[in-house]
Amino acid sequence: MTKLTRAFVHSLPKAELHCHLDGSMRVETIIDLAKQQNVKLPKDNIEDLTNYLAVGMECKSLEEYLQPFAVTCSVLQTKESLIRATLELCEDCFAENIWYVEIRFSPILHIEKGLTLTQVIDAVLEGKHKAERAFDMKVGIIICGLRHTDPDVSLTLAELAVAYKNRGVVGFDLAGAEEGFPAKDHKESFYLIINNNINTTVHAGEGYGPESIHQALHVISANRIGHGTRLREDGDLLNYVNDHRIPLEMCITSNVQTKAVERFEQHPVKFYFDLGLRVTINTDNRLISKTTLTDEYMLAIKKYKFEASELKYLILNGFKSAFLPLKEKIELIHKVTANLEEKGLLIKRDYI
Repeated sequence: MTKLTRAFVHSLPKAELHCHLDGSMRVETIIDLAKQQNVKLPKDNIEDLTNYLAVGMECKSLEEYLQPFAVTCSVLQTKESLIRATLELCEDCFAENIWYVEIRFSPILHIEKGLTLTQVIDAVLEGKHKAERAFDMKVGIIICGLRHTDPDVSLTLAELAVAYKNRGVVGFDLAGAEEGFPAKDHKESFYLIINNNINTTVHAGEGYGPESIHQALHVISANRIGHGTRLREDGDLLNYVNDHRIPLEMCITSNVQTKAVERFEQHPVKFYFDLGLRVTINTDNRLISKTTLTDEYMLAIKKYKFEASELKYLILNGFKSAFLPLKEKIELIHKVTANLEEKGLLIKRDYI
């Protein structure tokens, strides 16, 4: 019987589909960039700033969870800082055997000091390309629209996603606080995205109920759902998601911190997996949630009793749900499967 130690889980190939650039910086880098840019930080040393930015389990809501992003974004306003943050995030992922990562960000949050939206995207893509040259991994970039902004802003970002299709941008997202900011307000942006055959993922069912997921799927045609924690409140919609193999980008630690669920014990990740839903495991924000992908998998093992016979399919779900061309995805999955089997985790060939 395979022992699921931390070292073993760390060694396994993994995919990360839901990871925010501005929520996953190194604290040392934030301090260094702040000095270079003459930006005033709320705390001066690594330990104090880490404690300030990592919200902890006392966090009361999604809105409170989002507050530290003002600090991280304050130092992500130059080309050099965006390149560095992207490259370092990829390096951190590579260090824990993540073979494929999708990094998401909203360019609109990085133009306070004069960068244009295209300069912001170009910088992040430069970081991506540097990472792929330096590390044996694949990196995709997702552009985020924001629920609370004017829909015209989302439309501009959607136009940029179209312009950068096949140049490193693999998808378009709608992020931010859900309650009071319905996805349907941004349907024009997604109409443009969908008609240009671009992949879509939407934050839904985290800060609001299953009707938010319904809108994401049926009004703006999401291919994946970010979080989806409250999907279980609507059994009919849950079955639709399962039948159509719509992936859920679950982020266990973050979901407890934002109070999408009150306690770890209430998280539906194992319930969904046992029902056959395409569940994927992700970090959301490595810094803000003070986590890694290995940490999240260890939570799945320790708190929800995932066994080795299940863990391998949880891992494969991440690769199957990647925003990659089918040929590339199949080649990657074959490599992942071979690696898992070398480590004693045999895969059923008919796994859907």
